[in-house]
Amino acid sequence: MELLEERPELLEKVEVLWVDSGYDGDKFALCVWLMIQAHVEVIRRTEQEWKVFPKRWVVERTFGWLNQYRRLSKDYEHLSEMSEAAIYAVMTRIMLRRLVV
Repeated sequence: MELLEERPELLEKVEVLWVDSGYDGDKFALCVWLMIQAHVEVIRRTEQEWKVFPKRWVVERTFGWLNQYRRLSKDYEHLSEMSEAAIYAVMTRIMLRRLVV
């Protein structure tokens, strides 16, 4: 919530926010709506057995890509802006490699 309060412009294009069941509740959804006008979709576990959720898989795959780069595998940066810039640089490299191949 602090990120939403400090820099709402970072999330101005977000339409749907996928969250874990820990963020379930009307208060959280209302705060998100008031700050960035996005809908909150809670991804719930329906069965007791383990399975990969499609939306969560996208996030986990992206984290896996990012962790392949040494600078992002550990938090070396003192400023969050530097970490953000490194993420943009790595994702740009990943996307360019996918375009070329």
